Amino acid sequence: MSTWRYILSLQMSPQNLSLSDSLHIAVLASILSPIIYWIIRDRCRVRNLNGEHVFITGCDTGLGNSLAKWLDKKGFCVIAACATEKGSQELRRCSSLSLKTVNLNLADSNSIARAVVFVTEQTAGKGLFGLVSNPEGTAPVGPTDWLRIEDFHSVLDVSLLGLIEITLKLLPLLKKAEGRVVNLINAKGLMAFVGGGYSLSKWGMEAFSDTLRIEIRHFGVKVSIVEHGFFKAEDVNSDAIEKYLLRLWNRLTPEIRDSYGEEYLVEYIKAQRSSVKRLCDYDISNVIKCMEHALIAKYPRTRYRAGWDAKFFWLFLSYAPSCLSDMLLRITLPVPAESKRPVHGVLMNV
Repeated sequence: MSTWRYILSLQMSPQNLSLSDSLHIAVLASILSPIIYWIIRDRCRVRNLNGEHVFITGCDTGLGNSLAKWLDKKGFCVIAACATEKGSQELRRCSSLSLKTVNLNLADSNSIARAVVFVTEQTAGKGLFGLVSNPEGTAPVGPTDWLRIEDFHSVLDVSLLGLIEITLKLLPLLKKAEGRVVNLINAKGLMAFVGGGYSLSKWGMEAFSDTLRIEIRHFGVKVSIVEHGFFKAEDVNSDAIEKYLLRLWNRLTPEIRDSYGEEYLVEYIKAQRSSVKRLCDYDISNVIKCMEHALIAKYPRTRYRAGWDAKFFWLFLSYAPSCLSDMLLRITLPVPAESKRPVHGVLMNV
């Protein structure tokens, strides 16, 4: 055995290495070193987080609700913002006594001010360690000329302006605790393919989060974005989407309705229903783990992508040439009855 060790040591000694072997080793080391460093750095955790306060919006159902329960079990002092009293009661019923709830309407500045006062009282001078914004309001989707300005307000007032307002008012508490800001953004919003305020709000959230991250890091506050795909939660409901499309259709003027045709509405609803069904992921823990890492990691990532569609579908389309994404939409969405463009290909449900 000792003989083999001796031969091996001779072969691997610097004197026996050729120039090409040395270059190969140097290249391999230069590639592996940053990867190993990133893995080790990514695994570092902040210690003694028991009892730290985390404020989460949109906790009635879905991702916000699941995260509130998860962090409550992990020992955080969770302050969960719910839009309804029913949502608050149900969340408190299945959580520990340390979890507190507060009613919040992100479209109402007075409601935001009351929530900020409540958070300030609960943190009792310690500051706020985490702010997780999950501003999922109503999200009407449909052709742009089916919509009115109030349809844009119903989304932007909650999902963008409301998020900005509550973040600005909580910044003093976040700076005091050198805390974290985690903004949840549906990756579907990375690509504008439907009318309405949905994509506008998501793009605006991305811009606001990036600007805030660059400016506020001087005070020890870290900002992360979690771009998640569709998850089978109560906030993804194809029936609700269908009802909203029917309401939009019924209020259209006869001229606009005739220009699209009844068949367009039927096929549009089918396309929406099919996309929700095919893209939904049933494992909500993927996005929960990303949010948890953004809160407890010593060096949180700037962006997280949770869900297969967020990583491989929406992200790809957002960077793909416009001609490619346009082609996909042409074969996915129906064509209006009075379209002036020739129709190429066939309608597909993807």
